[in-house]
Amino acid sequence: MNISLDAGKLYPLKFHPIYMERIWGGTMMSEVLGRELPAHRDPIGESWELVDRDGEESVVANGPLAGCTLHELVAHYRSALVGRLGTRSERFPLLVKLIDAGERLSLQVHPDEQACRELGGGAEPKTEMWYVIANRPGARILAGLDGRATKVRLRDALDSPVELEGMLQSFQSQFGDAFYIASGTLHAIGAGNLILEIQQNSDTTYRVNDWGRVGADGKPRTLHKEQGMRSINFTNRTSPRIAGVAGETAFNRKFDVVKMCPFFQVSDLRLRSEWRDTTAPGDSFHLLSAVKNRVVIGRDDRVAELVPGETALIPGCFGAYTIRPRDEGETVVVKTTL
Repeated sequence: MNISLDAGKLYPLKFHPIYMERIWGGTMMSEVLGRELPAHRDPIGESWELVDRDGEESVVANGPLAGCTLHELVAHYRSALVGRLGTRSERFPLLVKLIDAGERLSLQVHPDEQACRELGGGAEPKTEMWYVIANRPGARILAGLDGRATKVRLRDALDSPVELEGMLQSFQSQFGDAFYIASGTLHAIGAGNLILEIQQNSDTTYRVNDWGRVGADGKPRTLHKEQGMRSINFTNRTSPRIAGVAGETAFNRKFDVVKMCPFFQVSDLRLRSEWRDTTAPGDSFHLLSAVKNRVVIGRDDRVAELVPGETALIPGCFGAYTIRPRDEGETVVVKTTL
């Protein structure tokens, strides 16, 4: 596609979601976010809100660049779009998803760089963060090993879902809680969770147990026990939970969620009025994800409106912008940068 828009006229970019059917998918995207989902046979479990991968590329939904793919924009604008830190990759470095878990996801792990080198086969490292948008009563998150889970005990329990679950840290889901899932962390999202996921641009997952579930063909899904065991970081026993803000704020506040990660930085913005921000000095783009209430983002005539669940990309060269709440009460926006 011929891209003729000058970089100085770039604006907040929205993208068409790419919906993925998953055997464990749920109904919270429509019930909580009010989304009109496409016709589907299996439940919708994921919405890829922003992605730049072979075979799956986000397409711009608004403004003069509507119809362009994210990959085309990265290739054409480079640092003007992704910022100086984003030019280390030929593709957009992050992937943003909504996860709608009607059932518990498989117990799985993503490899780190060392495990990828050892395993080969095109494996890509993946660290991710989950932010709980909504949850049903009793919903839980399983993430991280507890002190009893030695390598030998875990391997011996791979075929026993009850024993496996007892070796994991377990958390009750709550709006605004986040979970930092470093590569090498064994994890499973429990049923009844609607989650915003920020992750490295990778799709490598090793499933070590599927809780006895079978696919639409009546057969168990493929497991990757050996790759999974070689990917688990058994030295990491820290809690992945990052407690959310207690109660509502009376004025604008910014809370750090993920700060020391080499792949992305995440903040929780609790807003009561207009919030001023900037991408200067151009090190990184900003991703803004509306979580609670509507917002208008941008400046002058280069603006976009987000409803809960939507994510927009503020180009690295954009500079000063505002986030303006559109509804009464506290507004929540998740901000992600490199």
